[in-house]
Amino acid sequence: MSSSKSMARRSAVQALYQWQLTGYDLSEIERQFVEEHGLGKGELPYFQDLLHNVPKALDVVDAALAEFTSRPVEQIDPVERAILRISTYELLQHPDIPYRVVVNEGINLAKEFGATQSHKFVNGLLDKIARKYRAVESAARANR
Repeated sequence: MSSSKSMARRSAVQALYQWQLTGYDLSEIERQFVEEHGLGKGELPYFQDLLHNVPKALDVVDAALAEFTSRPVEQIDPVERAILRISTYELLQHPDIPYRVVVNEGINLAKEFGATQSHKFVNGLLDKIARKYRAVESAARANR
């Protein structure tokens, strides 16, 4: 996967984290990120997709997460919650991105931004979501 998508995800995690904590307008958060973080032309469209469409799909995304976690989604650490929401959105809405790429990106983001062991929690949850929502793709991989 291109590094521009990885960079877009990285910025989107930070922006969604900010949105979750402050409830600020998404367009204002986007403007701030573009100005302060200097998103490149290759990163901007995917960053905008994640920043604006994850909140629009929040009911569906959080419902998918809730199936596999023992605690309410709102009680998940805000950093992990932002990562899981982005990754779950990608699993549900971007079948063009292989599920292993989505899971690995989520793990890497958790290692970078999350608590010490959060990548294990993120990995376990995303694997379960991928097995359900990308069943054909994950089964084909398992049968290789």
